[in-house]
Amino acid sequence: MENFGFIRIATAVPAVKVADTDANVREICRMTEEAEAGEASIVLFPELCVTGYTCGDLFGQQKLISSAENGVRKILGFTRGKSVTAVIGAPVRFRGRLYNCAIVIRNGNIKGIVPKIWLPNYNEFYESRWFSSGRDFLDQHSSATGRFLVNGKDTVREGWCAEIEYAGFRCNISPNIIFETGRTSFGIEICEDMWTPIPPSTYLALAGAQLILNPSASNEVLAKHAYRKELVSQQSARNICGYVYCSSGFGESTQDLVFGGASLIYENGAPLAMNGRFGTSPSLTFADIDIERLDTLRQKMNTFAALTPDGTPSTSYDRLYSRVKLGAPADTDFRKRLCRTVSAHPFVPLGNADEINSRCREILEIQVTGLASRLSHIGSRSAVIGISGGLDSTLALLVTVLAFDKLGWDRSGITGITMPGYGTTDRTHRNAVDLMAGLGVTSREISIAAACDRHFADIGHDKSVHDVTYENSQARERTQILMDIANQTGGIVVGTGDLSELALGWATYNGDHMSMYGVNASIPKTLVRHLVRWAAENHFDSRSEGVNTRDILLDIIDTPISPELLPADNNGEISQKTEDIVGPYELHDFFLYHFFRSGYSPEKILFLAETAFKDTYDVSVIKKWLKTFIRRFFSQQFKRSCLPDGPKVGSVSLSPRGDWRMPSDAGADLFLSELD
Repeated sequence: MENFGFIRIATAVPAVKVADTDANVREICRMTEEAEAGEASIVLFPELCVTGYTCGDLFGQQKLISSAENGVRKILGFTRGKSVTAVIGAPVRFRGRLYNCAIVIRNGNIKGIVPKIWLPNYNEFYESRWFSSGRDFLDQHSSATGRFLVNGKDTVREGWCAEIEYAGFRCNISPNIIFETGRTSFGIEICEDMWTPIPPSTYLALAGAQLILNPSASNEVLAKHAYRKELVSQQSARNICGYVYCSSGFGESTQDLVFGGASLIYENGAPLAMNGRFGTSPSLTFADIDIERLDTLRQKMNTFAALTPDGTPSTSYDRLYSRVKLGAPADTDFRKRLCRTVSAHPFVPLGNADEINSRCREILEIQVTGLASRLSHIGSRSAVIGISGGLDSTLALLVTVLAFDKLGWDRSGITGITMPGYGTTDRTHRNAVDLMAGLGVTSREISIAAACDRHFADIGHDKSVHDVTYENSQARERTQILMDIANQTGGIVVGTGDLSELALGWATYNGDHMSMYGVNASIPKTLVRHLVRWAAENHFDSRSEGVNTRDILLDIIDTPISPELLPADNNGEISQKTEDIVGPYELHDFFLYHFFRSGYSPEKILFLAETAFKDTYDVSVIKKWLKTFIRRFFSQQFKRSCLPDGPKVGSVSLSPRGDWRMPSDAGADLFLSELD
């Protein structure tokens, strides 16, 4: 079954009974069964869940420690024949010392034991009173170094690991173990380990772990959960990994502390799933982590794993870790159910109103600052921009106006030119003229019809033939006008083309393809629409020259996207609608994001698009436009190879000087064949 690079993870927060190992083991087995039924490959339980975390000095009682080991034996028997890997917390005695450990169990076997390194000894936590630190296994000169197990075989080599016999099994015990299931590698750090200046997970990630599991017992105090989420988010982003955190909950002693049972699953800084805290019932949370995406992001970021924190090459770091193979992951049917949200509009800001406002404001500030800096650098107080009454030129005009405001310059230095042609409709013409009046820029109108008529006569083209020559001649005539007026005014032409058009090559070469500075170069069409709406509602809602700018902007948003190069229909409406020709921009933006950002194959992009747009488009429609995207993306690279300057705004940019360097001769057959 195709897994598309995903692995399903579950966090399990049982309702524990302190020091009642039999009851806790029953609950662990029951929740493991639920995780197996949910097709999870790994289920993570909280720290010391076999005994309960808050046993205190009872950890000094042999009865509790031996009962915990017997409980682990029962869990081993229960997991026999199951495909899920269970990671549970228990106290483990080794060579006269007690360790707070995570035990990795698969199919009735203990695959490894990971002790906690950093033991808190502050406030109400006194772990060092009962437990020894996992640092015992990280001293190269300790008696623990030397002979240990590698994939079940006795081995002697340099490394930081030791062999233990526990619950009837021989296995490795060390913080430096990386577990492998299929294409997924994971390491473990325990609770306080994450809160240290350089957490063990940093080293685990550098050694190849794509997932970090953290069985925890973290109490709740005011505002701590927000900080906890920030830590998990930052650690997963910094290490480009999946981070799975599961903390103790209801049933732990509330003598001095309350445990909320927080579960957090993050991927590269972004939350995938989290539970509700303070529940009185057991909590099971699922999420599908994209291992393939993490690998691609690590590959692209060449600073990742270039050096370890102590400055040594990361390639020499592998010898410090033993690797344990767990077997194949669960045969999860991701097509039936995908436990992650797939946004249909990955470029559009999400969140609450404050977060969206902040993102939109920042995007515009980047565009505005880029243009303002360029104008200031060349000493020009003149900007020339073609205004069509469409989305792209509208956003470019708003950015130019804000750039002049930022520099304290009069908006009259902006020359907006509307250039009606054969396909210009009354609606777009009216909006273009009114918008310039409302914003207080210098407005000019120059018809291109007569010039194009003469040009067609010069080159011997029949004006009634509405082919590519007919269309592109108009685009090039408009660009010539803009360039020449920029020369007249000592200014620059501000480009209006957006990222989606660059991806599809939907621009006339040496026509609207060209400018002196393209402010929308990394703004895709779905984001252009969103930004114009945000600007209408938050920035340009005033009335000037008898014009309500907000109403104009909202009408522009509702206008069909068109180059208006073909004559209007019999009703004077737009006849040439771009999305009827190249496909819906929301699909193309989705394809572009996942093709560029994550390096996904066409098959995986198709699968994710089916998930995101299941209520909007049929699979056949999505597949049709995905083929169009791939064909056009490859064939139109030559236009991107000579782009004018423009500011990078988001994580996706097609500038040949920066993020995308692709030969114009690359073929698309390899990618198209996968869809066939």
